[in-house]
Amino acid sequence: MSDRDPEIAVDWQTRRREMARNGLRRMVELVAAKETDRAAGPLPLHKGVYIDEERFEAERQKLFLAQPVVAGLSGDILEPGDLLVFDAAGPSILVQRGKDGIVRAFRNMCTHRGAKLVEENEPWSGHRSRITCPFHAWTFDSAGKLIGQPSKTSFEGCEIGARNLLEIPCTEHLGLIFVRAGGGDPIDAAAHLGGFADLLSALELHRARPVKKGVLTADSNWKFALDTYSEGYHFSALHNTTIGQTHYNDVASVDRYGRHHRIGFPDNSIGKLIGTPEAEWPETDYGGVHFLFPNTVIFFGSIEPGKFFTQVFRLFPDGVGKTRCQFAVYAPFGVESEAQRAMCEMAYDGTAMVVQTEDYRVASAGYANLLAAPDDFHVILGSNESAVQSVQIHIAEAIGMPIN
Repeated sequence: MSDRDPEIAVDWQTRRREMARNGLRRMVELVAAKETDRAAGPLPLHKGVYIDEERFEAERQKLFLAQPVVAGLSGDILEPGDLLVFDAAGPSILVQRGKDGIVRAFRNMCTHRGAKLVEENEPWSGHRSRITCPFHAWTFDSAGKLIGQPSKTSFEGCEIGARNLLEIPCTEHLGLIFVRAGGGDPIDAAAHLGGFADLLSALELHRARPVKKGVLTADSNWKFALDTYSEGYHFSALHNTTIGQTHYNDVASVDRYGRHHRIGFPDNSIGKLIGTPEAEWPETDYGGVHFLFPNTVIFFGSIEPGKFFTQVFRLFPDGVGKTRCQFAVYAPFGVESEAQRAMCEMAYDGTAMVVQTEDYRVASAGYANLLAAPDDFHVILGSNESAVQSVQIHIAEAIGMPIN
């Protein structure tokens, strides 16, 4: 059994409805109290947290190379022979589903003279039953074995099995494909997710199918751009023509699962439920923003009842002051119609425009200001920005450097 298609006797739709109702209760409480989930107090962060080169190098080594990082979803490489390029974490990596259904990851490097086997860049994906090097036509199967070697007699005495592709740790769990880009120990995805796995299971990510992908960029440190995904304090000011009109500003429920978290942002309909008996509340769809440490944000929700989409943001550093976000929209339970595909494409286009022109615009300008700010300047995260605080604290712990 592949856990991209778990045979688990659970009615996930009912489970999501239960989760939605529990979340709704919490939203009503917060809106009625005119409150938000809070940290103990404000957290000042020295500007070096975002601009220091030594800190950035520690993050590159200890997070993006050493931690399990999401390379894609199971639906990105659904069939044997399907493969994708994952190069945003640093080294170029090929992730391919073998004939046996197992997903493996390899250096995107021919073992002859190091040529790049697949020359496209992320978010490229495709299908190749065998991979042939464009330099000298050495050929490898979907399990990484060298199966073709022109002028084989020229390499007598060189064991062909020693020239298989260089495999790196990779695993598939709950519809997510994790890779440890720097190599090392096998990945224990269940341990990495901890209690967050129960929540992610209900999203049925193994059923999600890609609709549209692209790259968003910011002239900003990756953490500075990531901060905007974990608070709704900016909705009314920055997104005053979009989510600022449909959702409450500065109100969020935050559920923490170790280094991961889930955030719910209440929409304006919540106010109508205050004082109304729960028995009279309507059924609502589950939705939320799910953060997977260290750099992945998954939004699961709907723009109207019963019409869901899944958005995945994976933020990577392109140097200390540059961010590349691999952004993708999926049909959560498969593409059911052309109308649904069009809806998902619209969700991609609308979200990409807002994130690029609003969130990443202010992140880029703010980062430029940090570079020029006095040496003792600190940004300040309010108690109402509790999830942002958690992310920064956990990153600092993971790299073994103080938060200030």
